[in-house]
Amino acid sequence: TYDQIDEKGVNPYSDSFNEEEFRNIFGYDTKHTFTGVDYIEYYKSLGDNIEIIFSNDPRYILKYTKNVLNCDIHTRFRTQRLLKNAGAEIVYRMDEILTESVDGSGFNPQYGLLGSNKATEDKVKLFPRDCQKFVDRLQEELFKATGKKIECMVYGDGGFKDPVGGIWELADPVVSPAFTPGLAGKPNELKMKYFADNDFSDLSGKELAAAMKERIRAKDGDLIGNMQSQGTTPRQLTDLLGSLCDLTSGSGDRGTPVILIQGYFDNYATE
Repeated sequence: TYDQIDEKGVNPYSDSFNEEEFRNIFGYDTKHTFTGVDYIEYYKSLGDNIEIIFSNDPRYILKYTKNVLNCDIHTRFRTQRLLKNAGAEIVYRMDEILTESVDGSGFNPQYGLLGSNKATEDKVKLFPRDCQKFVDRLQEELFKATGKKIECMVYGDGGFKDPVGGIWELADPVVSPAFTPGLAGKPNELKMKYFADNDFSDLSGKELAAAMKERIRAKDGDLIGNMQSQGTTPRQLTDLLGSLCDLTSGSGDRGTPVILIQGYFDNYATE
């Protein structure tokens, strides 16, 4: 934790350690908050000649090797650039491996091994591909069956950070690898509390409700920079919806069902 780092006088931006140095400072109680697994020991168990190095500076690994597989996700391009500029000879990202089939194996042309999950002791399940064809076809089939245009998306990890363990959930390259056109963009919303407390502070009851609905109906098509939208934290719709789906379905014994979301695009002024 940051408290432990401060207590030990460690600078996480400049200090690096081998395993012995790390253990001397932080001890052996390093089990994951939720899973109870000590991932230092787990990674060491994967082979016979494994040495663990702790550093937030990717260039530090070049003291040990000039050939690197950088396995980070959202910072992978920066890490690769830093390593190459610092003298690394060979640097591969996870999304550069298994972009084509090898001896009949699965592959992902865009993300390679990135976003893969352990399936068995000797197999991994890759991040899905050909998703755009799937969601487009699914939307077509649903329209044929129901007469309703239903937006569809494929989702994986949600884009949120756990507030207790401080763990970033998004271990996939993106929240949604494919979605139908109606899910593109960001919400364009007014902060109801803002104009209720400022513009309509003298109203209450039905008069307040009517005024708020009228303001919503008359809002600009783009509220970026408008104080009345501040605090709404607009994100990509697919990041919001994917997070909702991931929190609802999970990946445990619920069976990861299909998630049906209704009324998401309704607002206070919807009749």
